[in-house]
Amino acid sequence: MTMRTLTIATRQSPLALWQANFIKAKLEQLYPSLSVELLEMVTKGDKILDTPLAKIGGKGLFVKELEQALYDKRADIAVHSLKDVPMVLPEGLMLGAYCERHAPTDAFVSNRFEHLDDLPTGAVLGTSSLRRECQLRQARPDLDIKSLRGNVGTRLGKLDAGEYDAIILATSGLERLGLHERIRHELDDDLSLPAVGQGALAIECRQDDEEIKSLLSPLNHPKTRLCVLAERAMNRALEGGCQVPIAGFAMIEDGVLTLRGRVGSVDGKTLLKAKQSLRLTGETQMDEPAAEQLGVDIAHELLSQGADDLLKQVYQNAH
Repeated sequence: MTMRTLTIATRQSPLALWQANFIKAKLEQLYPSLSVELLEMVTKGDKILDTPLAKIGGKGLFVKELEQALYDKRADIAVHSLKDVPMVLPEGLMLGAYCERHAPTDAFVSNRFEHLDDLPTGAVLGTSSLRRECQLRQARPDLDIKSLRGNVGTRLGKLDAGEYDAIILATSGLERLGLHERIRHELDDDLSLPAVGQGALAIECRQDDEEIKSLLSPLNHPKTRLCVLAERAMNRALEGGCQVPIAGFAMIEDGVLTLRGRVGSVDGKTLLKAKQSLRLTGETQMDEPAAEQLGVDIAHELLSQGADDLLKQVYQNAH
């Protein structure tokens, strides 16, 4: 190893810093002679807090500045929540590692109610995600679902100020920030199927940086990698961004990879579902293309059910 210092580009939110420091500690543990520094940045997505993400370009707004730091060689890697990473990466950049997935579920957070089922008709429920919104509207069309932006602390502050009766956040983010006690319950994935990549961290790097790629290699978690490759292939084939009402979640049990996908209308009146499985060979070279093909197959099944028209409506409403 010739490298002495490695720089991680990260957003300044508490959760992003937790994630960057988590990867920093892993790398320092693996390579005791390596010094790891953080380059803290503010992204466009952090600055525009008064507009729903779908209207300002989706979650790619949280990674562009970090990617520019990689291009400029001010940073060697960028650490992201995988669910925030666009499905197609800029030329010359790649995801060098998919880390082991944390809790993939959505969490119900409320100061007054124990469970989503306990919310009375007309209760105000906050979420930043069209994916959650369409699934929750289908389950509870009687609720008043409102957009909720800002980092985890800001969102909890709005709940505590009484602006919402309950909010939905990613379980993994709350747990990473030591806020597990705020979770009243985790939503069943049959009610709210997670976002593509939810709960997993990904590390972005330059495609031509062989040393960095080799340093990151031990951080790859093979099962997580296969699952999220399938999920992201599905989203790509649907031509969906991160901020659209698409859900995709893959699991591996007993050597079988199962992927479920959903596309919904934001009003919750339509929710298309597809599910397919694949027996894995245990050979990485063979299983990765097969996992991605599974994602494409699920996308085609959803498109055959009319997903295309639903997504077009979302894009029209966003502009």
